[in-house]
Amino acid sequence: QVQLVESGGGLVQAGASLRLSCAASGGIFGMNAMGWFRQAPGKEREFVSVISWSASNTLYADSVKGRFTISRDNAKNTVYLHMNSLKPEDTAVYYCAVRTNYADWTQVAAYAYWGQGTQVTVSS
Repeated sequence: QVQLVESGGGLVQAGASLRLSCAASGGIFGMNAMGWFRQAPGKEREFVSVISWSASNTLYADSVKGRFTISRDNAKNTVYLHMNSLKPEDTAVYYCAVRTNYADWTQVAAYAYWGQGTQVTVSS
């Protein structure tokens, strides 16, 4: 059974940094791209970043480009999201997900397995 567990969220001030982690189990991690999405209250879940299984390819939403960095450690079955220069508009629940089909990897539809999410709150 695939399980994803996010951690590392919290309440920080604008300009601070956080590192989110997502630990995967269930044997699906190594050959799949992994994505991070976020959802703010009253808004749809939106793409943040994705990393290919080999880490050779990454993609970022324009809103986080230059501030966030995605990485993965396949030996630990863990994907990370390093978030710098956080802004109040980054406040959301952050989810990691496993890409399981060849739909556009910036879209929710490309991912079948999701974690429970971790809250990130950035105060001004």
